Amino acid sequence: MAADGETTGDLAFYAATHALDAAGVKAAELDMIVLGTTTPDLIFPSTACLLQHRLGANGCAALDVNAACSGFLYALGVGNAFIRSGQARRVLVVGAETLTRMLDWSDRSTCVLFGDGAGAVVLEAADEPGILTTKLHADGGYKHLLYNPVGVSAGFQLDEKNAGVRVLMTGNEVFKVAVKTLDRIVGETLEAAGMHESQVDWLIPHQANLRIIEATAKRLGLPMERVIVTVDRHGNTSSGSVPLALDEAVRSGKVQRGQTLLLEAFGGGFTWASALIRY
Repeated sequence: MAADGETTGDLAFYAATHALDAAGVKAAELDMIVLGTTTPDLIFPSTACLLQHRLGANGCAALDVNAACSGFLYALGVGNAFIRSGQARRVLVVGAETLTRMLDWSDRSTCVLFGDGAGAVVLEAADEPGILTTKLHADGGYKHLLYNPVGVSAGFQLDEKNAGVRVLMTGNEVFKVAVKTLDRIVGETLEAAGMHESQVDWLIPHQANLRIIEATAKRLGLPMERVIVTVDRHGNTSSGSVPLALDEAVRSGKVQRGQTLLLEAFGGGFTWASALIRY
């Protein structure tokens, strides 16, 4: 959980500086910053713009992406597309959240699930593809199953605690759709890359809950020993969850250079996304 007074931008800054140091890239060398978040510091300017200034990367493109728990993979897809199109050479991709600030602590069906956190990666143009493919999808028809009921345009509930900001979720229905949808995107992702399930070395999933993670691992035929699980320690950190799990996989030495990683996420919207990466 973020400390009192600590913002999404603060967490993003910590993650970004570590990622830049690990990549040996200076902030001034960035062409773009893409930040996935549902809990920005301000309505505007974007948290990516605030982060850009703190890093000293003034002048590069900077934007937030709101795709709920799929936010980091959406941001990764955007950054990858800009590099592949030649519009950028180096892109900082961040997923950061302070979800505990928007929880109803009297609702035990949601408040025990979520946490705060951030992670980041640096993308750079290269001769050999690191990101083999990304897939991004959404279906707003499921909005009513997982959402925040208030906002600037729709209005706030000033007579309610936190002005009505909270997470509303029909958990059992979200689970059913998530399992089926992630099963489809796994197949779609592998087909796009011309690969078979047996060629995936590691599954690095969004850390929503263990049952969804286990269902995706079963679809791939992967033992849980080849799946990165952090939900028991971090909770569901939304956009922060996939990069946090990726960071743990790398720092622990589990993931080795040349291995193939499947990243996937599912979130409010509904949104869902994946990335197949050769590390």
